[in-house]
Amino acid sequence: MPMNPRLLRPLATRGLDADARTYIAAVEAADGETLEQGVKTAINDFVTGCKSDGIWDAIKASCILAGARTLAGALVPLVGAAPTNNNFTASDYNRETGLKGDGSTTYLDSNRAIGDDPQNDAHISAYATTADQASAFAGALDASVNGTQIYNDTVTSYYRANSSGSVSVAGTLPTGLSGVSRSSAANIDYLRSGSVVNVSNASASSSALNIWVFARNYSTSQQF
Repeated sequence: MPMNPRLLRPLATRGLDADARTYIAAVEAADGETLEQGVKTAINDFVTGCKSDGIWDAIKASCILAGARTLAGALVPLVGAAPTNNNFTASDYNRETGLKGDGSTTYLDSNRAIGDDPQNDAHISAYATTADQASAFAGALDASVNGTQIYNDTVTSYYRANSSGSVSVAGTLPTGLSGVSRSSAANIDYLRSGSVVNVSNASASSSALNIWVFARNYSTSQQF
């Protein structure tokens, strides 16, 4: 008699979304240890929440960068290619607060080029727990300064999405979720400190460079 495959699943993963279950298994393999049920539930809630909101299929590259027991587990992609680690070590990772950059040498190459998305249909976002120094959340700019970025100097945030000019917003540097999105040739939306703002910003041809996180990829040189 054939065995029902449901009976072969560990009890802790029964009832989880299939995509969440696949991600959890990959993280556990990288960690060499199982995750706690509460962490699995949080991951599952995030995945099912994205699906309920209708945005899951729009996510092309993503890392949670928290929850996993090890840095190797944290770098397992939720969606898309695995990022390339540049100079992060285990001491830079805390499973509760995430991965901490040093503002000078550590960054991730997402291995996803800006040009992989249509010129007028692109989005990046990053979640920061602290903003205690000038920092590039994510981005890439080519030699013509066309590109996409979320970038902070000491007092101002800069947003681009397939454009040659940035939208600048002065004030206290944001924490939490920041993002920038383009769905037309004429405007972008940026997310900052919990508010979404639509502004005029003309699009430009997409860069072929990979998006970096914790730094800007500026014609293949690091800008922190």
